[in-house]
Amino acid sequence: MITAEIRELFPILKQEVNGHPLVYLDSAATSQKPIQVIEALKHYYEWDNANVHRGVHTLGSRATDAYEGARAKVAKFIGAASEQEIIFTRGTTTAINIVAASFAESVLREGDEIVLTPMEHHSNLIPWQQAAKKSGATLKYIPLQPDGSISLADVENTITDRTKIVSVVYVSNVLGVINPIKEIAAIAHKHGAKIMVDGAQSTPHMKVDVQDLDCDFYALSGHKMCGPTGIGALYGKKSLLNNMEPVEFGGEMIDHVDLYESTWKELPWKFEGGTPMIAGAVGLGAAIDFLTEVGMDNIFKHDVQLTNYALDRMMQIPDLAVYGPTTNRAGLVTFNLGDVHPHDVATVLDSMGIAVRAGHHCCQPLMRWLEQSSTARASFYLYNTEDDVDRLVTALLKTKEYFGDAIG
Repeated sequence: MITAEIRELFPILKQEVNGHPLVYLDSAATSQKPIQVIEALKHYYEWDNANVHRGVHTLGSRATDAYEGARAKVAKFIGAASEQEIIFTRGTTTAINIVAASFAESVLREGDEIVLTPMEHHSNLIPWQQAAKKSGATLKYIPLQPDGSISLADVENTITDRTKIVSVVYVSNVLGVINPIKEIAAIAHKHGAKIMVDGAQSTPHMKVDVQDLDCDFYALSGHKMCGPTGIGALYGKKSLLNNMEPVEFGGEMIDHVDLYESTWKELPWKFEGGTPMIAGAVGLGAAIDFLTEVGMDNIFKHDVQLTNYALDRMMQIPDLAVYGPTTNRAGLVTFNLGDVHPHDVATVLDSMGIAVRAGHHCCQPLMRWLEQSSTARASFYLYNTEDDVDRLVTALLKTKEYFGDAIG
């Protein structure tokens, strides 16, 4: 398990909420930030704040070095072949939208297929709905097994020679299931399709190697991996990105401009119009340094152990339903407590200093598949402990007592 010293690096966790020490169990929505990231942001704004790529003065050079240095860190962190394959974005949502708008427009025709799963976050669903509407392509879905996982046999049966794009979440933000991306990519490529991977929940918790996965595109969000909000990245194979058109125009993405025609810079800058998220990139670079020092294998092992502990304890609570598989899952537990509305559960837990998520988690189709309007979710990260889980279980038992007849 991760040591107590790690927890000490997160200042926000030292506070009390509603008279109780904070137990933060909402890292799938956004993670907390270690002091190293906070200090990196502070240092940038105090010493290096300037625009990048544009000035020859010292501050501009330092800002550019920090910004491009962060790109190199992202490339190494996810195993990209080149820094040119890393496009800075506002996050996973923006990254997926770029692919759905640019790449999809260039390859999709009427009658083509886009293959998804019912467990996709809205950010990996709605952009493809729009792409299908514009092109006349058809949306198809890999069916889910009873526990919420997917089988490779169903993948084989769903992807056809008419499939042009497969877009799948690596780790579900509701079910916690870890999808077999490498195998799905191989099946997609066998049929000539390209695969986009939503890595929002996987990148913070497990070692990722995009070349080993052989995915064509991969999206991540910095704020879920100890970095700042408003920064993320799109990875794309260089051969694909080179042939894609930008979706945002102006600023540093241009090469030459005439009154009636313009040309674009080379990768990765042709996709980064305007002043980029410089401080965000600096903070993301610091977050990657921090996660690398802790070790992604250590983080994954910690998450699995803590999730298994939480599952064992929570499944002993009468009338509490847990969703998703019991094995091969990442660090979160989605649940409902009898007939008590998840928002009521979350409100009572908050009164005891415990932060969990409640709602449809931006996965309304999946909620309908689960036959639930909404659920509660406890999600874990490297700063959580078994004591946090124990407090959650105790609080859920008190919640059960509080609502009494509403349970069951």
